[in-house]
Amino acid sequence: MWWIVRDFPDERGVLPYGADPATYVAPTRAVGGAVRRAVEGLAFASRRRAFWALAVAFAICGATTNGLIGIHFIPSAHDHGMSATTAAGLLALVGIFDIAGTIASGWLTDKFDPRKLLVGYYTFRGVGLLILPWLLSDEVHPSMVLFVVIYGLDWVATVPPTAALCREIFGERGTIVFGWVFASHQIGAAVAAFGAGVIRDTFGAYTYAWWGGAAMCAIAAALSVVAREHRRRPGKTPEATRTPDAGARS
Repeated sequence: MWWIVRDFPDERGVLPYGADPATYVAPTRAVGGAVRRAVEGLAFASRRRAFWALAVAFAICGATTNGLIGIHFIPSAHDHGMSATTAAGLLALVGIFDIAGTIASGWLTDKFDPRKLLVGYYTFRGVGLLILPWLLSDEVHPSMVLFVVIYGLDWVATVPPTAALCREIFGERGTIVFGWVFASHQIGAAVAAFGAGVIRDTFGAYTYAWWGGAAMCAIAAALSVVAREHRRRPGKTPEATRTPDAGARS
């Protein structure tokens, strides 16, 4: 890594991918320690509605993947009589299809509005969680396999469009902002993992946890629509941090 990898293309004597050699001007880079830049990035982003829309939606993403399915799918299937080994095999299948889904989502993010993709991803995920209580049984059947395939394709598909929106809305700070958005993903996963366990202990089943996840997915889909750069009134001076292509798809 130390020998080969560099932070910026010009350190390797090349242009960024897709840059026009005739017009490209290297951006002015921020200076200072990583901690200070991270905190400044959070302070900058937290004053914008788009950041909170992305952060809450991504917290729901974490809640409905790592928090719910990742932690509680196997014990929930076991509650319905399925062996833990079989349930673990289904969860592994989710991981396999996750690879294909993430690659496909990256390709789609280059072609379509990432907000529309997020709406579709969260909607499909919510529908899956809504019907999951009726799909679980003591044996594997085609509808359960279909759920596993779709949920796997959707598992990390939200990452490419979320990262693209962070870059589009927050410009050069986009990568730091995405780091904070990703932190919300892990917080959402932790809360959901704990909350679903409380629901199981209280009601003796995971049904309300799955339905709660479906409701959260509806919220995430709505938040994805409003995750856009704030439009300024005519005469307002754009912020220096805005890049020329930021908000082009808004």
